[in-house]
Amino acid sequence: MRQRVIGTDPTTRREVSALALGAMLMGWRTDERTSFAILDRYAEAGGTFIDTSNNYGTDGGWNGESEILVGRWLRSRGVGEEITVATKLGARPASPGTTYVENREGLSAKVVAESTERSLERLGRDRIDLMYAHIEDPGSDVRETVEALAEQVRTGSVDLLGVSNHPSWRVERARQIAAASGLPGYEVLQYQHSYLRPRTDMGDAVCPDGNIGGAGPDILTYVRFNEGLVLVAYTPLLSGAYVREDKPMSPDYDHPGTRTRLNVLRDVAEETGTTPNQVVLAWQLGHELPIIPLAGVSTLAQLEENLAALDLELSPEQRARMDAAK
Repeated sequence: MRQRVIGTDPTTRREVSALALGAMLMGWRTDERTSFAILDRYAEAGGTFIDTSNNYGTDGGWNGESEILVGRWLRSRGVGEEITVATKLGARPASPGTTYVENREGLSAKVVAESTERSLERLGRDRIDLMYAHIEDPGSDVRETVEALAEQVRTGSVDLLGVSNHPSWRVERARQIAAASGLPGYEVLQYQHSYLRPRTDMGDAVCPDGNIGGAGPDILTYVRFNEGLVLVAYTPLLSGAYVREDKPMSPDYDHPGTRTRLNVLRDVAEETGTTPNQVVLAWQLGHELPIIPLAGVSTLAQLEENLAALDLELSPEQRARMDAAK
């Protein structure tokens, strides 16, 4: 499988597969037998980049099922450093029966230390390859979070640092603090990104001013002009929106440009004899920006479809036509 490099420090940077596998539903919505079969096939195909989080599971992730399942798979297969495992902290509900929206654990130094330790236990590893600060915590001090994450790197509990679902200004502030203090900073950005373009003016429960979880022009230009950063694109296939015409389009994608881009996407899929999903992944894989699609699946058939996208090369004309669609 094609490779991407994440990280810039020669002592911690690593090569990972160009297609990442999301484990969000594993261990609770996707049963263990199916999850293990998916993980086995992904590794057999050369996949080396698995993504989970401490808030993936039942009761808002309070029980940590996704991390626990990934840990069981790693141990049962004798997997070592050949697989890069990324996880996240900060969005786990602070107590059972609540959600990250109104009661998340946050990004204080205490949470960073305790949540890292719990994730290590659930994953059964001595070190977390990539740890994301997951969802902005407006109540925490940015310097405190930066120093707490750097401490986990210093002690060897974490190798690389990333950030997900933070406004770009907060990412830049954290990176400036880290650089000025000689501390490790965020090197991987994980945001929602796909071929269709969402509206950016629609607020949600996390941020009333707009969706800060999407890779809009602020995040894309941030990656473009900061050498060494990589964008990990979650939900690239929009939970089936490209192939399920009976499924209503979510409100943030319900605008005139969506229909235009869908038409071009389907034309290219017909021209290449592939599926719209495969064209979307190929478009990301061949993007001028360093983008790693992060796709979760619940069946082996879905995984095989995604893996086949690695062999699809869009022509310059097809790519230009897709990019120009408004």
